[in-house]
Amino acid sequence: MDHTAKKNKRLMALNDNKAGMEGLDRDKINKIIMESSKGSRFYENELKREQQVNQRIEKMMLQKAQITEQQLKKAQAEVERMATELERSRDLSRVIVHVDMDAFYAAVEIRDCPELKDKPMAVGSMSMLSTSNYHARKYGVRAAMPGFIAKKLCPNLVIVPTNFAKYRAVSGEVREIFAEYDPHFQSVSLDEAYLDFTDHLEQRQSWPESLRTHRFHASNFGLKSLPQEAVPEEKDLSPVLFDDSPSSSPCLSGPEGVGAAGGAFEVFGTSVEEAVREMRFRIEQKTMLTASAGIAPNMMLAKVCSDKNKPNGQYRLPSTREAVMDFVQNLPVRKVSGIGKVSEKMLNALGISSCSHLGQQMGLLSLLFSETAWHHLLQVSLGLGSTFIPRHEERKSMSTERTFKELSKVEEQLSLCRELCEDVAEDMKEEGLKGKTVTLKLKNVSFEVKTRALTLPYAVATVDEIFAVAKDLLKTEIDNESPQPLRLRLMGN
Repeated sequence: MDHTAKKNKRLMALNDNKAGMEGLDRDKINKIIMESSKGSRFYENELKREQQVNQRIEKMMLQKAQITEQQLKKAQAEVERMATELERSRDLSRVIVHVDMDAFYAAVEIRDCPELKDKPMAVGSMSMLSTSNYHARKYGVRAAMPGFIAKKLCPNLVIVPTNFAKYRAVSGEVREIFAEYDPHFQSVSLDEAYLDFTDHLEQRQSWPESLRTHRFHASNFGLKSLPQEAVPEEKDLSPVLFDDSPSSSPCLSGPEGVGAAGGAFEVFGTSVEEAVREMRFRIEQKTMLTASAGIAPNMMLAKVCSDKNKPNGQYRLPSTREAVMDFVQNLPVRKVSGIGKVSEKMLNALGISSCSHLGQQMGLLSLLFSETAWHHLLQVSLGLGSTFIPRHEERKSMSTERTFKELSKVEEQLSLCRELCEDVAEDMKEEGLKGKTVTLKLKNVSFEVKTRALTLPYAVATVDEIFAVAKDLLKTEIDNESPQPLRLRLMGN
């Protein structure tokens, strides 16, 4: 294989940093990805990005070669001073939970169309996938992958178009449950949220058993007509998405056993593990969908923990400094929110692949990375993150976006823009928010991304107010392309 081919193989390499993608034949999958991508706009754009990243790495390595021993020593002293300062601010008193619905869009579609359950399927289009189920992930199919590549990896893949109205409705049901554990929880997407369980746990200690007892509704799983002796064991009560997950579905126990209505009772304890298991159980009972959760002293760690026992599981990191530092030592840098593909590649070029390496090389990183970037990396190396979940009124932004095959007709673009404004306005109304800056995000068919924004002298919240600004921003971009059409594959605001 020549140098260019090797480079392109690295460029299109599978990102398997996703639950359900462990132990795949990376070489085989990467070969298929490269061969099916070559010549596409997606490939050309990735190649362009790869070249830009390589240039940044070359520049960084030149900078590194010029760093003197004295500069490094001085930088290390500054890092140690800041690390000591950060250590004083370490807060282990809060109990933060990150909840992530399992393959959410795919799970909703499978729930509503059960014949998809045993098939590899994904939600999205031939241009881009939003998510895939666990059967598809075994072939290397994952979110943010073009559908035409996914079809090469898995010829039997079923691709279902997205239905955001349906996902928003289900998300609303899940959020109602979140609010009972933390009324000020923070949603970061339709299928993901952060909750502070600290106050709930304090109250929970004095709850009688009756408040911690929940009915297991057999009818949710098509068991309503079964006689008591026919109620299947726990392993057969698996969720709609998968059959062999580490299920934490409730056992058929409790003070009354199987009830007359065809259900059973589950009594949950007062610990944080039991409280989170109860919340996940209630989500599954209400929606027939499963969620995974991470429990930790801060938001950064909670998010990492929610991926540990996916799907349909949970993981708790004890709230001690020793436990946190042990956990962080072997954590791959890519598992941390905020460290993406580009940052990972730049860190790898310096021989850094785990968070323990970050700690060892912080002096060097402080000289090569921006102040904001190395400060973040230092906090990651120490297992530090925010213990304060921003409340609704402190939310700085709210957004939504859609990916599609191609949209080049002006009336269709304006119609979609209006729909997105309606989504944002509805979210803002639910949370009682207003905003002054309207942003329009566009990705064209060459995968180039543009972001345009306008800040108003007054706050807006209604569909008409937001659309009036977004429409002008969109029309400006349409005019800029004239007489050629503006050919889009993503729009967001």
